[in-house]
Amino acid sequence: MDDNTKLIDTLVKKSIEAFLLGLEIYNKPTIKYRIEGFSFFMINAWELMLKAELIKRGQDIYFKDDSERTISVSSTIAKIYSDKNTKIRLNLEKIVDLRNISTHFITEDYEIKYVALFQACVLNFVNEIKRFHSVSMEDYISQNFLTISANYEPLTNEQIRLKYSPEIAEKLIKKGNEIDILSKEYDSDKFSIGIKQKLYITKKKADSDFTVSISDGSDNKVSIIKELKDPSNTHKYTHSNVVTVISNRLSKHKIKIDYEKGFNTYVLKLFIDFYNIKQNEEYCYIHIIGKNSHYTYSDKLVDFIFSEIKKNPNKFFESLKNIQKKITPGT
Repeated sequence: MDDNTKLIDTLVKKSIEAFLLGLEIYNKPTIKYRIEGFSFFMINAWELMLKAELIKRGQDIYFKDDSERTISVSSTIAKIYSDKNTKIRLNLEKIVDLRNISTHFITEDYEIKYVALFQACVLNFVNEIKRFHSVSMEDYISQNFLTISANYEPLTNEQIRLKYSPEIAEKLIKKGNEIDILSKEYDSDKFSIGIKQKLYITKKKADSDFTVSISDGSDNKVSIIKELKDPSNTHKYTHSNVVTVISNRLSKHKIKIDYEKGFNTYVLKLFIDFYNIKQNEEYCYIHIIGKNSHYTYSDKLVDFIFSEIKKNPNKFFESLKNIQKKITPGT
């Protein structure tokens, strides 16, 4: 066995151990550190496994000017999954981001938002280590233990705001909204695997979790209560979220606009200014926290932008640049 083969074997074995540690930590609900622990060990597992694959391909995993240091996990992911739109890569990048902020940032109360990403990450690893290294994780862990558990009682946005400072609360809500947006847009179990709860009516009381009844003589009537909608739910998109989603839709529909850099933040700014979007509450909402403020945008704006591009993508950018008059959507 040559040195490279030994190194590959060592990296893969350590990768498996890190993967199992990540799962074990996360599936112990009494551990408060489980989100941080999972993201740390799971990303470490991926890093070791992918670096072993790079060595198999004859690629160097060390810095050119420092043979003692290996390249970062982000560089490793990019080398293996060179297409930046690969859903496995997008999933890993989100969890790397979580790993980097989790030691400085409260994540426990928004745990349910990350579970869909974690579950996809686990199953992606199982598939990829088998593809790259012919390792079956079923030899190390039972299939049913690959399903991760979750806290099904997430705090609402209002509860988050009551519990934390305005700055922390808005960061939590922003991160959660971003995951919701991307999961919906990518619509891929390689990026996220949603967890749904469904209610079923059964006549067997012993099989039920709770009971309901209907009474003809009840004085209580069912009524619909109209509530003020939380803009953090109706206007989830940040500026960068809008760019990401529109770019993804254009790629999916094989549409190119008349701007060499594609749909980026500059083009979005032109669109927002052209249609006076910031003055339209249906499309935009301004969040004011102390002396700071930021804008978020709605699903309706994303749909509106995409519909306008589809009308004439070859003239879309030109029309925004050349026509200075601002108009209001729908007029």
